[in-house]
Amino acid sequence: MAEINSNAGHDRHKGGLRRSKKLSTKVDLTPMVDLGFLLITFFVFTTSMSQPKSMKLFLPAGDTELMPAGSSTALTIIPVADNKIFYYHGDLTTALATNMYGTTTFSISNGIGDIIREKQKALSKNPKFKRDDLLLIIKPSIDASYKNVVNALDEVLINVVKHYAFVELDPFEKGTLAKLKVK
Repeated sequence: MAEINSNAGHDRHKGGLRRSKKLSTKVDLTPMVDLGFLLITFFVFTTSMSQPKSMKLFLPAGDTELMPAGSSTALTIIPVADNKIFYYHGDLTTALATNMYGTTTFSISNGIGDIIREKQKALSKNPKFKRDDLLLIIKPSIDASYKNVVNALDEVLINVVKHYAFVELDPFEKGTLAKLKVK
């Protein structure tokens, strides 16, 4: 607390003139520091930390072999090594015959996002389909990193793809990737 020393300058007299007494003040700041730490502790404990955000992933309840996808609305992306993506439109054999496949990356320009948007535009121009009819099939290869799978899910959110699925690679697709030397 604050304290006043009254003995400062008590014994000093010069030639009979009496000088006014000067008091020394000393302020103890310990309670102020305690209050500061209490406030800091209060605000640290009462603030809400950022909560991790998750994406809802809806998986089919039964066997996925009974769920055929329309080849004109399907776009399959296969994340592979080195942040690359192999993609094809519709069925793989038809896509290979009609040259409707390719390799791209996750880049902003000329990446997989552009491929998804082009497919959505093509569907919206078709009188039978809407933009929301796109079915994005994600088939991560064994060489794909976790980051690539998360980036593929980010593209689903960015491009507002309503229908998407995670499926395992079949042997024909593995053979095709090996034949095309896509790693």
